[in-house]
Amino acid sequence: MRAAALLVAMSAATSCSMSGDAGPEDQVNRPSAQAVRQYGIALPSWDSDDYAGPQAGAYVASIAAAGATWIQLNPTWYQRAPQDGEMHPTKQTASDASVRHIVRLARRAGLRVLLKPHVDLPGDQDRADIRPRDAPRWYAAYARFIGHYADLARETGVDEFAVGTELAGLSGDRRPWLAIVQAVRAKFDGTLVYAANYDEYERVAFWDVLDLIGIDAYWPLADRPTTDVAALRRAWNPILRRVGRFSASRGRRVLFTEAGYVSQRGSTTEPWAWDISKVDGAAEQAAAYEALLASCTGQSWWAGVHWWMWDDWPGAAETPRSLSYSPHGKPAERILRRWWRPG
Repeated sequence: MRAAALLVAMSAATSCSMSGDAGPEDQVNRPSAQAVRQYGIALPSWDSDDYAGPQAGAYVASIAAAGATWIQLNPTWYQRAPQDGEMHPTKQTASDASVRHIVRLARRAGLRVLLKPHVDLPGDQDRADIRPRDAPRWYAAYARFIGHYADLARETGVDEFAVGTELAGLSGDRRPWLAIVQAVRAKFDGTLVYAANYDEYERVAFWDVLDLIGIDAYWPLADRPTTDVAALRRAWNPILRRVGRFSASRGRRVLFTEAGYVSQRGSTTEPWAWDISKVDGAAEQAAAYEALLASCTGQSWWAGVHWWMWDDWPGAAETPRSLSYSPHGKPAERILRRWWRPG
């Protein structure tokens, strides 16, 4: 199917399922999206039953105990190669039943929920490299994928939904994304966001039809390992000025849909990297948490942060817990508690 035909078909299906003639432009700027500051922690899943496993309740409870008010959930589908036109669930994909289960646990713990489905590639390949040979075929497959989770988001009553994450090779394609967002709006009436990588957000072509600008905030803050919070805060200053101007130009607040640092020496030099060194960097991780929260909390355009990530599931970790992104049980968790649970 040609791109134009695909868009017509998607738009027609959407217009039949929406009440009235309101498009996505008529549904943005909801008070909840504008007023709520999100104190979030991501809990990704790497297996079909993680979210229904025996550790799920303990993880949710410990996230709430750290002062979080939001939890982020990340069911993932996979495509075999960057140029492929399809993505599929695998045995690593969280089952729908497990997602329903952990949403119930989150509600009981008093947490709001961001459902942020991912599309990933095998191994260490970056989803930003996805550039399908047959773009209309890929967008049709993606519409089915994201539509499935929009249905699940509506069914489970989650608060916020991400229409995509770090698809930098595609997020400049305005027309197909407008159709996707409109189709999602017809299914889910909560807050919508897209999670752009820190070097992608200025090229995303459809912020005007979303409620929030999402940025995965992995900017490098130093050129050598450091625990100097003041220096890290100085590094944030020009970044935040630029993001603040962008927020104003688009009329949307900015949510850091991900931010995180491994507890390895040098984590502030490459926050996106899972393996920087084998040397403990818990103090550097904590300094980075402090610098981000101290720098961003006073910004009126800042809608909050979802820290990547809480804990790996038993048997899933490729990085030792002492060196992982998790702040749980480390000095960084004390930073969270001080900012999120003062007094």
